[in-house]
Amino acid sequence: MDFSLTPTQTELQARTRRFIADEVIPMERDPRQGSHGPSEALRDDLVARARAHGLLTPHASKEHGGLGLSHVDKAIVFEEAGYSPLGPVALNIHAPDEGNIHLMEEAATPSQKKRWLQPLIDGHIRSCFCMTEPPPGAGSDPSMMQTLAVQDGDHYVITGRKWFITGATGAGFAIIMARMEDGRATMFLADMDQSAIVVERQIDAMDSCFTGGHGVVRFDGLRVPADDVLGAVGEGFRYAQVRLAPARLTHCMRWLGQARRAHDVASAYARQRQAFGQPLVEHEGVGFMLADNEMDLHTARLAIWHCAWVLDQGGKGRHESSMTKVMCSEAEWRVVDRSVQILGASGVSDESIVARIFKDMRAFRVYDGPSEVHRWSMAKRIARG
Repeated sequence: MDFSLTPTQTELQARTRRFIADEVIPMERDPRQGSHGPSEALRDDLVARARAHGLLTPHASKEHGGLGLSHVDKAIVFEEAGYSPLGPVALNIHAPDEGNIHLMEEAATPSQKKRWLQPLIDGHIRSCFCMTEPPPGAGSDPSMMQTLAVQDGDHYVITGRKWFITGATGAGFAIIMARMEDGRATMFLADMDQSAIVVERQIDAMDSCFTGGHGVVRFDGLRVPADDVLGAVGEGFRYAQVRLAPARLTHCMRWLGQARRAHDVASAYARQRQAFGQPLVEHEGVGFMLADNEMDLHTARLAIWHCAWVLDQGGKGRHESSMTKVMCSEAEWRVVDRSVQILGASGVSDESIVARIFKDMRAFRVYDGPSEVHRWSMAKRIARG
């Protein structure tokens, strides 16, 4: 592997870094955001800025107006975007839209791409991915899915309930995972502005970085035309893997940027803040924590780049993405936790961006599979030899 960046990658990295510094970080105190994330108006403002700088939805194919980034390219750009909690919103690379775009470019029909994918890439609408269910439904075990799709002529009738659906409030359309009568799963596309789709409530959560927050969504006999099946009938779990392996990795990329931001803030504070006659960084207890941060950031980046390289070579990356998801979610969390400790009282104040990152990042060890499930999955592969 060659770890040097190409001239194109270097230019794109620098351009993204400047955009985040000049256009996005000054918006972090914008009042148009709350406990359920940035408002639609703030998102629209941020998206317009990224569009003007040629950075909107860079991971989409050139055919659909993106930059056609490889997975390694995304690792570079997404880390820079993640340096601000609002960066992924601005570039239209936040979950769940980023993963949905990747999936639909792979599996959607031309008419589905025109109707839903293109407006999503253009930043005109948002989407949600309806898979997780309340007990006894599907969580880490998708085989427990309760939401049912029954064929009725040239339509499917969907009944069920989903929760922790990121971005559901205000989404233009949904990708819905439902179980067929024979037990197989299928993905469906549906506009959200239908009476048979009810967003019951938004769930109050620790994080506040996703536009639309996390919702509870109910399907009351939703009729979906057969033409709106995403991919092949009965292949929902296979398509979920198409989406989830890269999506795990892009989470790692974005959160790496936020961990680096927390480390930079803590480092600057430790160089400036005096205690017991010298800067904090001169005290080994603090200096060693910053050194550990550097090592965690470095190993996380290497794991991301390797997994991205595997995907770019055409590999499925299931084992690599599981390893990277666990390593990064835990390493990046350690970086942010140490940064809070170094900042002391200011680190737990809402006046600090690090406190915001701390609250947002804790869920990363749960999203797209908790660490324990990924370890179990890896252990099963080891057992099979």
